[in-house]
Amino acid sequence: MTLQNDRTGEGPLCGVLRILEIGHFVAAPFCCRLLADLGADVIKIEPPSGDPVRGWGEQRDGHSLWWSVHGRNKRSVAVNLKSEDGRQVALDLAHSCDVVVENFRPGHLARLGLSDEALRGDNPDRIIAHISGFGQDGPYRDRPAFGVIGEAMGGMRHLTNHPPQESDLPPVRVGFSIGDSLAGMYTAIGILAALAGRRTEGAATRTIDVALTESVLSLMEGMLPEYSALGVVREPAGSRLKSTAPTSTYPSAEGDWVLIAANSDLLFARLFELMERPDLLADPRYATNEARVANVETLDAAITAWSRVLSTADILAVLDRGKVPSSKIFTIADCAEDPQYRARGMVREVSDPTLGPLLHPGIVPRINEMPGGIRWTGPEVGAHTDEVLIGLLGYSSAQLNALRDGNAVA
Repeated sequence: MTLQNDRTGEGPLCGVLRILEIGHFVAAPFCCRLLADLGADVIKIEPPSGDPVRGWGEQRDGHSLWWSVHGRNKRSVAVNLKSEDGRQVALDLAHSCDVVVENFRPGHLARLGLSDEALRGDNPDRIIAHISGFGQDGPYRDRPAFGVIGEAMGGMRHLTNHPPQESDLPPVRVGFSIGDSLAGMYTAIGILAALAGRRTEGAATRTIDVALTESVLSLMEGMLPEYSALGVVREPAGSRLKSTAPTSTYPSAEGDWVLIAANSDLLFARLFELMERPDLLADPRYATNEARVANVETLDAAITAWSRVLSTADILAVLDRGKVPSSKIFTIADCAEDPQYRARGMVREVSDPTLGPLLHPGIVPRINEMPGGIRWTGPEVGAHTDEVLIGLLGYSSAQLNALRDGNAVA
């Protein structure tokens, strides 16, 4: 366990919550990382070969740079769940925790002897959070799924595209595992809600069931009522919004894209004053938001004609002076150097004992009175096996050696 050289903090969940993560890939580990960042003691069970995410993304000397973030603030215990003794270790760990989080296919852990009842043991109030593709029941419960399936069935992939008349290419995906991350965030909310509910006499919130598909569907704003009442199916709109204008991305002289969101009467007026186009301010085609949406092609063409002859810096300086919401479309390099992110600790310098100096994203949400912190980066597989099994569970060294000899732990 290596303390970092940035501003660390124990966080509001320190001493409040111990979590057993029996998860792999993204959704459950992301949920637990959020809670670990806020101070929860997260014990992650990994197979002796490690979480498969250790092999994802860019590598340095055979070590995943993604894992440095994905596994941070967690204690790694290497357990072979295919072994009977390993499964008993998992049960002992579960019985020492307030919460168990898992994201295997429904029924998988139960078939291993790790059912909800077994994981709860003699504590009926132990919270168990399940994350799966479609939920723990329903006709699709046994189907395999990843986050991208949630994005497809939740309606997101249909919308993340250019309008049908502009392209016949397949709908593009968001460039990261947003379906998994959404499910992880909803699970974290469910865990905290269950904890808060214990303050109410008679409350019995113990089982959390989060589906990847439902996590995405829940973000679809007013689309279900629009469809049910009017038969309207919202279609892809590219970089625009169909309900308001102007709000889109526009090119600068050096080829950057700048997002301008002047989607109110006041902001529209400011924008065209800054563009020195009083003629368009008086044009009835742009007098209201409804009119601007109806004439968005000519409106965006006028903004593009203005933006493409200016540098990115000049566009942003003009818009900032006029208090029109705007931003260059950031790459991760822009994020890394941004003074706002740096000032608020959202881009932090850490020292990973395996990978050396790195940048990490900061802690969200920011809690001023009890900020969380990056206490250590993603550990090696089984880095905390001895610490947890001996220090927490009270196993003897002889027991631990016997478990290792039987390939139950590593």
